[in-house]
Amino acid sequence: MRKYPMLSLLALSVSLANFAHAGQVELDKTLVTDEYRSDPSAPTLAEKKADFAHIPGGAGVVDAETYKTGRSSTLQDALGLATGVFIQPRFGAEEARLSIRGSGLQRTFHGRGLLLMQDGAPVNLADGSFDFQTIEPLATDHVEVLRGANAWRYGAANLGGAINFVSPTGKTAPPVTLRAEGGSFDYQRLYGVFAQDFGDWDGFVSLNQYTQDGFRDHSKQDNQRYFANLGGRINERLATRFYLTHVESDSDLPGSLTKAQMRQNPEQASQSSITGDQQRDFDLNRLGNITALDLGGGHSLELSSYYSEKSLFHPIFQVLDVDSEDYGLRLAHKWENAQGWRWAGGVEASQGRNWDSRYVNVGGEKGRKVNELHQTARNLNAFGELEIPLAERWALIGGLAWLHQEREVDDRLRCNAFVTGFCLAQDESFNKTYVGRIARIGLRHDLSEELQLFTNLSQSFEPPTFSELTGGQVVTANDAQKANTLEAGLRWQRDDIDLDLAVYRSEIRDELLALNDANGQPLGTVNADRTIHQGIELGGAWTLDQFVLRGQYLFNDFRFDNDDRYGDNRLAGLPRQFVKGEALWQREGWYAGPTFEWVPTHYNVDQAETLFADGYAIWGLKGGYRPSEGFGFFVEGRNLSDKTYVATTGVIADARGRDSAQFLPGDGRSLYVGLEWRM
Repeated sequence: MRKYPMLSLLALSVSLANFAHAGQVELDKTLVTDEYRSDPSAPTLAEKKADFAHIPGGAGVVDAETYKTGRSSTLQDALGLATGVFIQPRFGAEEARLSIRGSGLQRTFHGRGLLLMQDGAPVNLADGSFDFQTIEPLATDHVEVLRGANAWRYGAANLGGAINFVSPTGKTAPPVTLRAEGGSFDYQRLYGVFAQDFGDWDGFVSLNQYTQDGFRDHSKQDNQRYFANLGGRINERLATRFYLTHVESDSDLPGSLTKAQMRQNPEQASQSSITGDQQRDFDLNRLGNITALDLGGGHSLELSSYYSEKSLFHPIFQVLDVDSEDYGLRLAHKWENAQGWRWAGGVEASQGRNWDSRYVNVGGEKGRKVNELHQTARNLNAFGELEIPLAERWALIGGLAWLHQEREVDDRLRCNAFVTGFCLAQDESFNKTYVGRIARIGLRHDLSEELQLFTNLSQSFEPPTFSELTGGQVVTANDAQKANTLEAGLRWQRDDIDLDLAVYRSEIRDELLALNDANGQPLGTVNADRTIHQGIELGGAWTLDQFVLRGQYLFNDFRFDNDDRYGDNRLAGLPRQFVKGEALWQREGWYAGPTFEWVPTHYNVDQAETLFADGYAIWGLKGGYRPSEGFGFFVEGRNLSDKTYVATTGVIADARGRDSAQFLPGDGRSLYVGLEWRM
């Protein structure tokens, strides 16, 4: 049954390929011209950059061409140089610690604290969690990164903001693209694209097969991802686009090591991962649509809708067998006039249901059932934002949002056998409603056509996901996380410089912190009383003749605020400083140069500040040839000094100064090559 979606998409891709081939008809001595008309259901990279210039805060767009010059496998490959984004894979694969401004600080799996989207529709489940394996970096035209409240236009009210992966269309993609990547740790990726412009309509299909054995033992990956979109103009005022996604993801999990184990042999897996054959396997089907209607007079409506179903098989401490169904829609109204007034507002509703069955893990197979939870998340949110021109080159932006979110759990077995498999009579059923009323106000000043200053004050509101509510030794109906954030910065864009700088401070109440004990056993999630997240986000590119320096710098100062237990300790999980970049020589499609990543100092793994991960510096080289059409190639070496280092860690309450299995080593020395042909 799993092969049928693949066969259907293969048939569709062959049809589009035939259209692409047939469409290349030479018209003898005939010049055909047509006025370009923007497709409101699929804004281009240039249109999105112009739109983001109105946002009074940290927001940027990543051109996918900048990361397709090397291995393009994980979200780190796509987002590693995006300003303000911290992302580190757990073991060289998709699952990672993904955080903006300390969002979801404790998560290295099944993310939270961000709104992850594909083509404007949420990838997140209705409870706010998301899967990294859903996204294919190669099937992306550009990535929108909106930090914090700057994601207001998508209804995001969380601390971190939103990341939107925008697919190519039949108008923006070459008719045919074929790409193969291979390299260390038996890494192999095959990728194909077929696209066609039919005039008012266009279609795009991508097919991807990816496998690797991995740097560490028991870290094999086997993933297939298929994406398609079809859309265009129905008439002069109405445009629509449909999106189809199918993902099959099988991942072995190597687990965490102690610092001593990592130094002895960073390639080994934890013993519990092997004996329990720990995995994370799921199938996902997703259908989305964006429809835009021009009402005239500067007014427009946009309807975004989606439906997804996922089946998860997840042997870890227990076997989690979870079926999920999520659906939702967002209706937005936009308006602008010649005097510079701009409005965007809307309402969104979503619902998700999980059938969460849990079993004793018997060597990676189901044993006795020990829990059965039926979980339902319901959300109804409304948001609005108005830009008011104050004077020449000055604008005031204000926004309001109202959120009504419900989390309901029906415990069908009432047996929380969390680790041992022995039934503890406990009813995890509950129903809790979270209501938030939040606002933002911002100021933007254009000093010139090239330089822009901004500042804003915003609030955020983030109810817990089901992972923060149930399924642990401690079952708590936690409160929503709330924050007030002050941000200031600048954008500087000219031919040789693209600079993005933001300084922020978030004062947080009831931050959701999921903690383990020193032995790695979950203690559950708690609401910290008061915490502070503050820092600097600096990124961009500087071009000097034929050379370009591209990268980002993060300063992360995250700490408790006079906590009864931890005082003013630093929050565990993220380094205080992080630098990542590349310096490339570029000429007529050719490029070559070094890549680098640097964590200058150690950082704490536990909230009590008794166990630390060491800082590190790694470097690599890449080069190749990437023309707009025809054959291209790349060669990339990573961690060429073969440094043993900590890519990311778990987060625990108090290690009491003892070593603990919380460390996830980064990949050793590796080499990757790729070959691509574009028509």
